[in-house]
Amino acid sequence: MESHLNRMRACMREEGMARFCCTDLSSVKWLTAFDKVFDDEPAHLAFVSDDEAVLHTDSRYADAACRAACGGPWSVDASGGFHARWIAEKLSRDGGKAPDDISSVLAIEDSMSLAAFRRLEKSLVEKGLAPAVETSDFVLKLRAVKDDAEIEAMKAAQAITDEAFGHIVSFMRVGMTEREVQLELEEAMRHLGAEGLAFSSIVASGANGAAPHSIPGGKVLEPGDMVVLDFGARKGGYCSDMTRTVCMEYATEEAKRVYEAVRTANEAVERMLRPGVTGAEAHELAERVLEHAGYGGKMGHGLGHGVGIDIHEQPNLSPRNTEPLCAGNVVTVEPGVYLGGILGCRLEDFGVITPDGFEVFTQSTHELVII
Repeated sequence: MESHLNRMRACMREEGMARFCCTDLSSVKWLTAFDKVFDDEPAHLAFVSDDEAVLHTDSRYADAACRAACGGPWSVDASGGFHARWIAEKLSRDGGKAPDDISSVLAIEDSMSLAAFRRLEKSLVEKGLAPAVETSDFVLKLRAVKDDAEIEAMKAAQAITDEAFGHIVSFMRVGMTEREVQLELEEAMRHLGAEGLAFSSIVASGANGAAPHSIPGGKVLEPGDMVVLDFGARKGGYCSDMTRTVCMEYATEEAKRVYEAVRTANEAVERMLRPGVTGAEAHELAERVLEHAGYGGKMGHGLGHGVGIDIHEQPNLSPRNTEPLCAGNVVTVEPGVYLGGILGCRLEDFGVITPDGFEVFTQSTHELVII
């Protein structure tokens, strides 16, 4: 709790922010670091100033939140009602009414819904308070640098995911449907200790594999099919993410060529990742490797993304990200080749940028598995 809150306050001081509130559920989870308090309902607001940290919630979460906060820097107000009204009344009580008084300035996240923003805007005006100041990705950028506890949680999630891969390749057989494999894979992760799924698993066989986000259905696994398995567990509130592509009974010559190209791209990027490398540079290297192998333009998506409380976080490994990576960034490396109507192949690991390189969390083999 102290670590995340202290980082937040330090950045607020640097930016001249007296008070900050956010309602994004994942950012509230990150700021408070409360365990076993939040479900999927966005019913909470985190308020931070230099001398206060308050979770505004309602009676449904009061008991769990108060127990989680006990002895720590956070207090809990479970009075419920609109966050906008609570914020305006709090600022009014604190005496920050003058528009030119820094104590009246409230920074908010731009991910707030328009309806919530309009309520806040109206409530502040009614109390004679200064308008809120919008920020962009303020907490998300803090979340992009993971601490040791967060890294250990993701390693634990990945250990479950690796073990589930070992199980599913012993389970899969020609004649099963994609959906049957998906259900078994997800049940295996839960049985192995996952708190839940990081996302709905992808099982895409044959031509379906050419759609990177194919939805598992009734297609039957056939001899010679390449099967893309993209899945992840959630443990300690954090996600894992991996993809492996396997072949049923045998691999065609084209499947072997595609797999080798994707594997070469994956391993080349993982060798080059370190602080100072940009997401764009990592993506461009993967594209060059694939093009050299004859599969230029056949990836079609960004090379990777950040992982944490959410399955997609900052930073991205993509042409759009020209910012240098730094130690503590956790990212995926997932080059792919997609040949419409024929097959798809993706090989994804994830890990953390270290002071001198890239530590891969994923332990499953890079060899082509034939079932």
